[in-house]
Amino acid sequence: MPDSLPADSVGIVTPQTHHFDVPIDLACGQTLESYDLVVETYGTLNADASNAVLICHALSGHHHAAGYHTPDDRKPGWWDSCIGPGKPIDTNRFFVVSLNNLGGCHGSTGPNSTNPATGKPYGPEFPVITVGDWVKSQALLADRLGIECWAAIVGGSLGGMQALQWSLDYPDRLRHAVVIASTPRLTAQNIAFNEVARQAITTDREFHDGRYYDHDTVPRRGLMLARMVGHITYLSDASMGEKFGRELRDQAYKFGYDAEFQVESYLRYQGERFSESFDANTYLLMTRALDYFDPAYEFGGDLSKALASARCEYLVLSFSTDWRFTPARSEEMVNAMIAARRKVSYAEVDAPWGHDAFLIPTPRYTDIFTAYMDRVAREVGA
Repeated sequence: MPDSLPADSVGIVTPQTHHFDVPIDLACGQTLESYDLVVETYGTLNADASNAVLICHALSGHHHAAGYHTPDDRKPGWWDSCIGPGKPIDTNRFFVVSLNNLGGCHGSTGPNSTNPATGKPYGPEFPVITVGDWVKSQALLADRLGIECWAAIVGGSLGGMQALQWSLDYPDRLRHAVVIASTPRLTAQNIAFNEVARQAITTDREFHDGRYYDHDTVPRRGLMLARMVGHITYLSDASMGEKFGRELRDQAYKFGYDAEFQVESYLRYQGERFSESFDANTYLLMTRALDYFDPAYEFGGDLSKALASARCEYLVLSFSTDWRFTPARSEEMVNAMIAARRKVSYAEVDAPWGHDAFLIPTPRYTDIFTAYMDRVAREVGA
């Protein structure tokens, strides 16, 4: 953390755990009898609870979106650039809720949680979760917090899918959906990348059919490889070229197979660090939720028909060099929204950082985001 808190920081924050004893029925046909959701909140809920904004996280995200947990933290929350006083999601005006989704590995009930029926971690017995399941649990959280209607639901990547799903499943419970660097369904190529990641994990000798907790080990190498593959898809060719080029670590070929190029070293570091903080079963669960997301499926592939029930307004943002979820996928959503006679604003932002651009505060991106959220705030009198 800096020597002193920045003026636009939400400061030191403390996560809260909400326990739910009411069973939740899941799309896979199973039921969780009880579960926990870990949540952080920033800002103040107004008298009529109309200024609440829900943040939905992406694959490897969690509840810690802004601020610091302790003065010793090296970095703030994962979206600190966009959440705080005077930032696009202005905590002087909004009450912001960020949670770790069901099935996660940062405190909410997931595969590494204790199964009350066995006294052991759920592991592979934890149910397969869908985006719709997450939205259902988030709606129950909103009930707990006394929020009948969100001013906006905001998410990037997999988080954007949740924002879109909210608009279909609970159309009267949000005024705006902000869908950033997302897609209405995965392409075959994206499913293929997810399958390579899953195979890297499940073929690790330490995976033990998902019961690695019982063996006091983790499939570290498989999780590392999965993250390396994923990380490549989050960056653009241009950004990797600018950051690493073909630079060698020691300025000379070693004629071996260790990490000689800077980009190799970077990917190994990212994979190793991720393998120390993320649960492998959760990674499998999250990638499968991505694969299954397709709100148009039940409508014969017609997304405009799926959107017919929606009532909110949309902001859709894409990034020019995002090849994981290309601008064409966002435009597909926008065209379907227009066909369904929904109100939508759209911008493709020219940014060189690929899919990860939604995490980087480039001026045009933040200007558009700020202007839209300012309108949301004025609508609810915040």
